[in-house]
Amino acid sequence: MSDSGSTVGLRPFHAMEILGLAKALEAEGRDICHLEVGEPSAPPAPKVLEAVAAALPDPQKYTHAKGQIELREALTQYYREQHGVEVEPNDIMVTMGSSSGFILAFLGAFQRGARIAVTRPGYPAYLNAINALGLHAVEIPLSAARGWRLSSADIEAAYAREPFEGLLFASPANPTGAAVDRAGLTGIVATCRRLGVQLISDEIYHGLDFRGPSVSALEESRDVIVINSFSKYYCMTGWRIGWMVLPPALVRRVEMLQQNLFISAPTLSQIAGRVALGERAYGEAQKARYAENRAVLTAGLAALGFGVGGEPDGAFYAYADVGRFTNDALAFCRDMLERAGVAATPGVDFDRSGGERFVRFSYAGSRQTLEQALERMERFLPR
Repeated sequence: MSDSGSTVGLRPFHAMEILGLAKALEAEGRDICHLEVGEPSAPPAPKVLEAVAAALPDPQKYTHAKGQIELREALTQYYREQHGVEVEPNDIMVTMGSSSGFILAFLGAFQRGARIAVTRPGYPAYLNAINALGLHAVEIPLSAARGWRLSSADIEAAYAREPFEGLLFASPANPTGAAVDRAGLTGIVATCRRLGVQLISDEIYHGLDFRGPSVSALEESRDVIVINSFSKYYCMTGWRIGWMVLPPALVRRVEMLQQNLFISAPTLSQIAGRVALGERAYGEAQKARYAENRAVLTAGLAALGFGVGGEPDGAFYAYADVGRFTNDALAFCRDMLERAGVAATPGVDFDRSGGERFVRFSYAGSRQTLEQALERMERFLPR
């Protein structure tokens, strides 16, 4: 497969497969250190749970397909306060997590057979969703030497090899934690505009940028599609609630797709999301904990011989080079789970052609879990 070639075939989501194996071992009585999934260990903010409990006696009905107006108005306030941009509630679609947002964006903005560029390494569901929907993926390879950050030059080079109609990228990114700064984002937006490429900005790790405030693509253009979620910063993974901001020209089409594919997002989760937006002090407390975990894990992995480079820019992942130990990351992760009780995700989830030398570790859990995992890995790894 070439760097720019389309990827064919649906593949497993190995993070979830490893989680399933880990759960099976736990059912047998084993103690497992979970570093495989990007899931905060903390619950949502207390006021979120209180609001949901108060809403439970009332019957929960469908909401407007776009979502409750109260939540969409709260999101306009979010963009005004956090990013200094004005977004109309009518241009916001509340979604069932970011996952349905990607599906709505792909179907709403592109014709069948269109080519969508994604970064490699990148979130595996991008490729699987693109393939399942009859679209074609064009992969843009990134490198550890450049901090895994996408640049406008990368986009231009990939487009010259194989033109594409859309670009989906995340900052901070999964699995690398790499984030582009404001100048980099300005260049990406300008390059997409010049090439006539529809930009989809995955901003689900916004708020978890350790270098400074996260910059939204909406600060650069209203022609972009922005997808976000309450899962990560707001500790609400299982609530399956997110949102997207659309260019006005796409709103009606995406609304009709939402009506037919998903009807509306869960009502209780929308209530929870509205309250969560006001609980940023709680989110910042979790971020401070992740920052401490980031330092512990990065230093610990480096001491054990993993190639980690510097500390990641954001999110809560370390993407480590395990080439010193193996050239088969999947077998390595399965062996480490079985023998050491440490669950991590093989790099082949995120890079189908070069991920055999990488493993992603999540530091969204507790510091105690990280320290215990490092101790177990020290005993597991060859001397």
